[in-house]
Amino acid sequence: MLKVKLVRSRFGHNPTQKKTLAALGLHKIRQERTFEDSPAIRGMVKKVEHLVEVTKS
Repeated sequence: MLKVKLVRSRFGHNPTQKKTLAALGLHKIRQERTFEDSPAIRGMVKKVEHLVEVTKS
């Protein structure tokens, strides 16, 4: 399981990165979501790694 937390604002960033955050369900700063560890989720997190914080749970 991966716990993904939005730590930086999405405003002023690439529109594809904003869509990736929306697909992850992260809309507000300090919002957290938990996902099964899969290649698709890892790829999405990699795309916005400068905006999120990831921990294993």
